[in-house]
Amino acid sequence: MMTDEKIVEMYWQRTEKAIKETEKKYGKYCFTVAFNILRNASDSEECVNDTYMSAWNSMPEQRPSKLKAFLARITRNISLAKYRYYNAEKRGGGETDLALDELLECVSGCDNTEDIIDTIHFAAVMDGFLDSIGEMAAKVFICRYWYIMSVKEIAVKYNMTENRVKVSLHRSRNALKEILTKEGLY
Repeated sequence: MMTDEKIVEMYWQRTEKAIKETEKKYGKYCFTVAFNILRNASDSEECVNDTYMSAWNSMPEQRPSKLKAFLARITRNISLAKYRYYNAEKRGGGETDLALDELLECVSGCDNTEDIIDTIHFAAVMDGFLDSIGEMAAKVFICRYWYIMSVKEIAVKYNMTENRVKVSLHRSRNALKEILTKEGLY
């Protein structure tokens, strides 16, 4: 399998093979990110294809050090935009709504959650928060709020009870709320 550095270099050289190599190495991963948000295979495939186009268009301006994270962020943003478009008039019931509503408990003092998530300060606070809650709690938190996995999926993934996952998420949200308040972000 080709290294990330070689794939990024192919993007910079505007070699179309870069997209094929990206699909080969990260296609399933990007699909999973999209599917966890949209819960629809054809929409998820469309988002993954849009991810490749977005990576192609943005690569001359950026040279990501971690291609997997770069692609995941693009896929996630495209998938969330598609999700918001499809659910503009009907709120509630979906796993994405549920996960975002849970997280809103911690960031509800903000005018626009998406804007604050993109700030550098918030990213640094989140890194510190994830380091402070322990490895397993951080994994559970990321699965729920980045990958939008259901409580049941997380429980199966980490061989935990659903109740234990819920308790972990509740404690993590409370800890995040405390840190955000202390940092003046809540």
